[in-house]
Amino acid sequence: MLYLIVGNTGAGKTTHALKLKAEKKAILFSIDKWNRELFIPDRTAESDLYWFLERIERSETIMMDLILQLESTGVDSILDLGFSKKGYRDKFINFAAENKLTVELHYVDVSPEQRWQNILKRNSEKGPTYEIEVTRENFEFMEDWFEAPEGDELANAILVKTI
Repeated sequence: MLYLIVGNTGAGKTTHALKLKAEKKAILFSIDKWNRELFIPDRTAESDLYWFLERIERSETIMMDLILQLESTGVDSILDLGFSKKGYRDKFINFAAENKLTVELHYVDVSPEQRWQNILKRNSEKGPTYEIEVTRENFEFMEDWFEAPEGDELANAILVKTI
């Protein structure tokens, strides 16, 4: 089983993914952790969104290989990658279909006001889901960037309204 955790910044995706990980005894892939450990230390003033996206895409290639290895041993995978764009979600849904994996989309849908409060709390407490500081500017960018799942995408999705 491949679980896709979808939601905008501060929705509680990682919190939900950690609960799901414990419940399903699955392996969690969280892109914020990968970014913090592998890429942020090498970031320069010139490193823009596309610099990150290219590195994320390379990480996804490794993740896909690991997902197939885990699946062959009966271990489920959880992808906490944000899945901000429909095309990005489709990439993993198609990957799953090509490899005969079952997919379950979990949409963590929380109001912008609550998400901002979650971010402020996470930024100050730096608890178990903290990987990187999210600024108001980052938050506002994601408000415009994020494409919420709709229509057929939600047909079999698990909707998570609160964390």
